[in-house]
Amino acid sequence: MTKPQGEKSQVKKEAKQKAQQERAEAERGRRRQGLVGRIGLYAAIAAVLFIVGYWGYGKMTEKVSWTTVPILPSPHVPPGTPHSPYNSDPPTSGPHTPGLAQWGVHSEPVPKEMQVHNLEDGGVVIQYSCQDCPDLVKQLTMIAERYDHIILAPYIELDRKIALTAWGSIDKFDEFDEARIVTFIKAHIGIDHHGEGG
Repeated sequence: MTKPQGEKSQVKKEAKQKAQQERAEAERGRRRQGLVGRIGLYAAIAAVLFIVGYWGYGKMTEKVSWTTVPILPSPHVPPGTPHSPYNSDPPTSGPHTPGLAQWGVHSEPVPKEMQVHNLEDGGVVIQYSCQDCPDLVKQLTMIAERYDHIILAPYIELDRKIALTAWGSIDKFDEFDEARIVTFIKAHIGIDHHGEGG
C-alpha cells in the first residue's frame, strides 16, 4: 500500500530539513576547527614574538665586562718599524704588519703588530701573564682550541693576569672566568674590520 501524496511530501520535507541541519552542523564544526587553528597559530606567533622580544631586550640591556677602545689609524708597517703608540695595552687597533700571526696556542709572546692584524681579520687574542701557572694555561687552552680565529699567548708586560682583545675592545681580569671569556669571544670573533681605521 502506497503512502498518500501529503505524507510523502512531509517525509521529503523532513529529510530535506535533516540534511540542511546536518550541513549546518558540519559547517559549524568546520568553523570551530578553523577558529581553533587560527587561535593556535596566533598563540604560536605570539610565543615566538615574546621569545624574540625577550632575547632582544636581554641583548640591549646585557652588561658587558669589556671596554670599547677608539679605533686608531691602522696602516701596514714592516716588522720592527717605529710607529705611533697604541691606545691600549695589549693593543686593539693601530699600525700592524702585513702578515698574520699563526692562529692557535703559542708558548712565546706574539708581537703586538702581528696581533693587531689578527684582530683586524676578526680574531680574538687571549693573553696571560703569570709565573708558573700551568692550570690557568690549560684552562685557557681548552677554550682557545674550540675556535678557529683565536690566538692564546703569554704577554709579559700585562698588568692583570688575563687579557682578552678584539678589534676596538679589551677586557682584563685576574681570575679565570670561562663564561666571561666565551661571551667576549662570541661577541667579537669572525667580524672582518678591514677598512676601519685606515
